[in-house]
Amino acid sequence: MKLRPEWNGALVALERPHALVSVNRAWARRLGVKDSPRWRGDDPGHLSAPTEVHLVVSKRCSAGCTSCYVDATPNGPALEARAARQAIDRLAALGVFHVALGGGEAMDLDYLFELAHYARSKGLVPNLTTAGLGLTVEQARACAVFGQINVSVDGVGEAYRRARGFDGYAHAVKALRALRASCKRVGINFVVSRSSFDELPRVVALARSLKLDEVELLRFKPAGRGTATFAQEDLTDEQARALFPLVRRLTFRHRVRLKLDCSFAPMVFWHRPSVALARFFGVVGCQGGNVLASVMPDGSLTGCSFGGPTEASIFDAAGVDRAVESGFQAFRGYAARAPDPCRSCEYLSLCNGGCRVVAAAKGDWWQPDPGCPRVVAFRPASRSVGAASP
Repeated sequence: MKLRPEWNGALVALERPHALVSVNRAWARRLGVKDSPRWRGDDPGHLSAPTEVHLVVSKRCSAGCTSCYVDATPNGPALEARAARQAIDRLAALGVFHVALGGGEAMDLDYLFELAHYARSKGLVPNLTTAGLGLTVEQARACAVFGQINVSVDGVGEAYRRARGFDGYAHAVKALRALRASCKRVGINFVVSRSSFDELPRVVALARSLKLDEVELLRFKPAGRGTATFAQEDLTDEQARALFPLVRRLTFRHRVRLKLDCSFAPMVFWHRPSVALARFFGVVGCQGGNVLASVMPDGSLTGCSFGGPTEASIFDAAGVDRAVESGFQAFRGYAARAPDPCRSCEYLSLCNGGCRVVAAAKGDWWQPDPGCPRVVAFRPASRSVGAASP
């Protein structure tokens, strides 16, 4: 069990069940926290540090996916092993719980498994997403070090090739089978786009047939090579409204856990779930710089893997401390300056206006997510495509 004090009490990482839970101060004391400096003063309005950080160890990959959000290439930059360990040290000092090792194709790095074990030794749970291309049985066994390992699958059969630009479906399924035989928690990452939307039932059925733990749904983002095709692949208004009911049906039908990334929160809240229930189950929107952060191969610390200003270098301890204490205002500051319809929405404190990166691609970082069904209904003429920076 790993515990980190927070203003309201503490965050506790459990192994059985595998979960990160928030407890109040009374429970924190029962778990061994006698007092904490974080319990003094007013509520800062954010966590003392992110709970998960995406460490982009490499922008190197030969697959050439047409929508790669980091624009990875065969000769892309990568962190040196020593620098990667230094980044892990800084994240451990902050009390981060999970580190997602990604790219690019992190599996191509010769120090990947050494780094994952190093993260474990520092109290961090390493996770991994891979395309699974060429994954060997030996590599699959070595992947047991990861807390969660997902393989990117955006369609079944020919739909995979259409989505990713190459025919890697058979390789992905082979990798999933090998990983399932060796690892505790294996799943699929599925990028939900306009063209892949109808593939979701087939991918969830695949996950059930392979006895996988989860399917994580990621919204198509205007980042990297995805920027050029975002206008064509952004969800239609009808798809945005239909997503959450479809996810519920597939969950009950296949008994597979479906996770929605934070950018889908407006699509969930459109269906008006109980605010108390949503808060209890942790349904939230943009958490850049709060729950989540990202470190790029040059060491830049940002609030999100898909965009946002650099807050500090991960190798500058003082700069990182300042960032987590009072920075990331491009993400944290949205709710305080939100315009309507966000300002009058009862879900604002949870949703945080949806995805900042999508808002920027459509015109203005500080405007509501234009993919939100409520925003569409409120301002139907606001769907113009533009470009802006935070």
